[in-house]
Amino acid sequence: MIKKIIYLIFLFLAINAFSQEKSINNYKYIIIPTQFEWLSSPDKHQVNSLTKFLFKKYGFTAFLSDEKLPSDLSINRCLALTANVENSSKMLSIANFIELKDCSNNVIFTSIEGKSKSKDYKKAYQEAIRNAFVSIQKLNYSYTPNEEVVVVKEVPIIVNPEVKVVHKKESIVKKKIKETVKENVLYAQELSNGFQLVNTKPETVFKILKSSKKELFFIINKNGIIFKNGNNWIAEYYKNGQLVQKTYQIKF
Repeated sequence: MIKKIIYLIFLFLAINAFSQEKSINNYKYIIIPTQFEWLSSPDKHQVNSLTKFLFKKYGFTAFLSDEKLPSDLSINRCLALTANVENSSKMLSIANFIELKDCSNNVIFTSIEGKSKSKDYKKAYQEAIRNAFVSIQKLNYSYTPNEEVVVVKEVPIIVNPEVKVVHKKESIVKKKIKETVKENVLYAQELSNGFQLVNTKPETVFKILKSSKKELFFIINKNGIIFKNGNNWIAEYYKNGQLVQKTYQIKF
């Protein structure tokens, strides 16, 4: 009983801390792996397809990871949360709980533990997952894009080693911020699994991690991506709930 109370307190604190930063309602999609690590084959016992079904039942737009994804999600994976069903079974009972992770692999929600004492594995896992979804149902999810008004103040931007400065005029943007700066040069310094990109001051602007695609990186300090477009590199990330786009030239 004491362990259960401690777990519920921890769960409440985790949910409360997350809600102060970004609501689950601000995420547009849920991605479910086709195979969870603790199972020996894709969709064994139909737990992955059941998980997708239950997320859709409670108002989420959900996809299995091998399905064709919407174009906006293909460009920006930070629009989605990844849902993993974790196995916490004991000797005499099957138990599962659901974790939701953002695009930086941060756990931002953990469900209650669902349990089953059925001796049939398929029935037991499905029953446990359905019981864990009680806390997902209580979220009362409804997708709500964050469209707060953002004031973009005048910012000096260094565009070349001669330290010429371009000023962006103060403006108010309601839906989408597009910041395109021509000839904004960054210099890549190699790390073990990516690069840090520095400007001419020098100061670190981005830290990026490699992906499976040669010309696409994950921005770990901005929760976004940076990809090559022609001779330029486009950085996309969210700031105060608004999509920011910046154009750079990167010297590798």
